Amino acid sequence: MLQLTYLIILLPLLGVAVQLVWGRRLGDPVAGGVATFFVGASFLVAVGVYLDLLRVTAPVRTYTQNLWTWIPVGSLQVHARLFVDPLAMTMVLFVTGISTLIHLYSIGYMKGDRDYPKFFMYLNLFVASMLILVLGSNMLVTFVGWEGVGTCSYWLVSFWFTKDSAASAGQKAFVYNRIGDVGFLLAIFLTFVKVHSLEYSTIFANIDKIGSANVTAICLLLLVGVMGKSAQIPLFPWLADAMEGPTPVSALIHAATMVTAGVYLLCRVNPLLHASPDAALTVAIVGAVTAFVAATIACAQQDIKKVLAYSTVSQLGYMFLAIGCGAYEAAIFLMVAHAFFKGLLFLGAGSAIHGLHSEQDLKRMGNLRAYMPLTFITFGIGWLCIAAVPPLSGFWAKGDVLENTWAAHPALWVVGIVTAALTAYYMSRLTGLAFFGKDRWKKETPIDVATDMADAHHAEGRITEPHESPQIMVVPLWILAFFAALAGVLALSNTHFSLAHWIDPVFGSNLYDDHLTSGAKWALAVTDGLIAVTGVFVGLRLWIKKAEWPSLEGAFLRNSWYINELYDTVLGRPAQRLAAFSATVIDPKVIDGGVNGVAALVRRSGTLVRRTQTGYLRNYVLGIVLGMVLILAFMLTRLWWS
Repeated sequence: MLQLTYLIILLPLLGVAVQLVWGRRLGDPVAGGVATFFVGASFLVAVGVYLDLLRVTAPVRTYTQNLWTWIPVGSLQVHARLFVDPLAMTMVLFVTGISTLIHLYSIGYMKGDRDYPKFFMYLNLFVASMLILVLGSNMLVTFVGWEGVGTCSYWLVSFWFTKDSAASAGQKAFVYNRIGDVGFLLAIFLTFVKVHSLEYSTIFANIDKIGSANVTAICLLLLVGVMGKSAQIPLFPWLADAMEGPTPVSALIHAATMVTAGVYLLCRVNPLLHASPDAALTVAIVGAVTAFVAATIACAQQDIKKVLAYSTVSQLGYMFLAIGCGAYEAAIFLMVAHAFFKGLLFLGAGSAIHGLHSEQDLKRMGNLRAYMPLTFITFGIGWLCIAAVPPLSGFWAKGDVLENTWAAHPALWVVGIVTAALTAYYMSRLTGLAFFGKDRWKKETPIDVATDMADAHHAEGRITEPHESPQIMVVPLWILAFFAALAGVLALSNTHFSLAHWIDPVFGSNLYDDHLTSGAKWALAVTDGLIAVTGVFVGLRLWIKKAEWPSLEGAFLRNSWYINELYDTVLGRPAQRLAAFSATVIDPKVIDGGVNGVAALVRRSGTLVRRTQTGYLRNYVLGIVLGMVLILAFMLTRLWWS
């Protein structure tokens, strides 16, 4: 099966081709079923490749498939080559597996949409781009997938482009990601200058030749790139606005693709980070600060999807924190667990929105557990997972991160544990407002809703009684709930199927060893559990019966620390003024003025010269005589002075 690795990418691309050519003819729901089939087939091939790779004796579990020579220019030799190892296969399995469930869910969620086939074409291309990113054996192939997921995110976030908010959100996501991509490109250029190769294996084998300063520079430039893609401070504001896209898109971006790309890239270049402690510490600090800031913002959001969006930003911050501590295995473990429970939470939120006829405002929900019991049970599992309540997967994954952080950087552990408490609190707030309390959805939308509290999408008028989602949407919820709950066995198992046994050889000696005693680990685990349970209790206690606590939902948090306003004031408005100045002064007076001035000079010169062309022979003879006189005078002058 290893020889069929290329099919993992090819099958979703075939799905794109089918949708492009026959999508309109297939229609709803056949087009969705076909797209789901191709991604599901990719998952089955990935399982076969995984089993084949598992039979290879550890630790040499790698396979390279050379497809063709892409760029043969002098010393720049870039091959379209796929690289399979335990890290890549871990990513491929959950990307294809969860994407298949999201495709299946979308068949029901997008039913009746006018661009139904186009939506599934974009989904297939999104998955294929992520797989190119993951399986690329060199930085340039990775960058192709990197740009692919960025482009697809633009199309999908702004899918309902007739809404101004959706079109604007797509543009915002695109711009923020392009800023990050500059850092990635500069890292590629600097790496090639120093190593004359973009193959990861060659780069890692020549770290000593790169030099410590250049290694740090490459790592920091890559960090800029992943800040954009994985929505870390300061390039995170786009991710909340990306909720304007259909809910399956939110699940795909947050759980299976795109935002996890930055985490994967940093884990892939772990030898570079290991060689640059300063860069690694920077990654850890960025992750800790992002996790805390995003968690505080999530505590006051009114749109159910925006709470989950900021939750993703915060959880990604935990992964960056683990990477910065050298705990790559912990970062991957949390990424896998997060993929299950965040996919579950987004699809569960989508089910609630679907049942409430497009209502996304938490303050207009309430008591949905009585009307949507299946959605409530599955969503509840995801809620307790992300809150890190033992013994669910989130407890083990987040505990692994915090344990390593305690050993490496105790100050950052404090930030992490406070963030864990906030996570349990704001997710309990969300669950309490949506699934408990009174039937607030029976009330009309208030006409005088305050501007700063109207950040959620509303259903028009009185909402009819909520209804459970169709089976095609509920089945993926149950599957994700099962894996979200039991993903902790990846950490507990001591067999060769455990995540540690599987992935440790990729990192080798670069993996951080916390050297903690059993007593210390137990103390940290108990602390994590108590923090989670306390956060859940406080969140439910406050929000299960009451929907308004103005003192806990201050404008500072509702408006995301005014970071968007800060960027608008410091960057946006000055850039607009600069653009206006360029349009009214630089463009017409300098650029056009220079071009038009040259033309005017040529025209005037021609007019003056034209006057010498009279057409009279006597004038020309006179000119010749005067010229000869001047030449003779010049020569006589030279003779006189000599």
